[in-house]
Amino acid sequence: MVLSHTVRHGVREGIKIAVAPLLTDLPIILVSTFLMTKLTGSRAPLGVISLLGGFFLIYMSHETWTARRQEPGTSAAGAQSLWKGVITNALSPHPYLFWLTVGSPTIIRGWKTGPTAAVAFVAGFYGCLVGSKVFLAVLTARSKHLVTDRIYRYLMRALGLLLLLFAGLLFRDGLSLLGLFR
Repeated sequence: MVLSHTVRHGVREGIKIAVAPLLTDLPIILVSTFLMTKLTGSRAPLGVISLLGGFFLIYMSHETWTARRQEPGTSAAGAQSLWKGVITNALSPHPYLFWLTVGSPTIIRGWKTGPTAAVAFVAGFYGCLVGSKVFLAVLTARSKHLVTDRIYRYLMRALGLLLLLFAGLLFRDGLSLLGLFR
């Protein structure tokens, strides 16, 4: 999504997608920590979230596949990049799985060592996660002038197919978590 929004709407919109985890992950961390203590072994909530995420990515795939080339900024008002990034992150099981299995236990262990260790883990994690996505958006925006209209169409279709592939993976994960697919 960072790539497709940067190509379609400019670097600012790509960066909005990149920073979405900063808005969505605090509730995910809190929910994951709660779930870790209350719903140990229950996979159904993650399965449902994964299926919802798959449907949303199908929508995003269609939108990307049918995108027409525009000058950066001309459609940024309608891009709703931050909102789409927030929805995608909230409907993906991956942040939940990460915070349930790795993130929350690491924060808890770090907190036992001292608050600085827990804060350093979270700051380092988001520095790498968001920083790498922002770097990718900037790199994409700076090389965008090399892309002809024909290459743009192929690029957007390839990105649309990638989003569709990720939707399929989310469906597979969701059905597996619900015990309907192995």
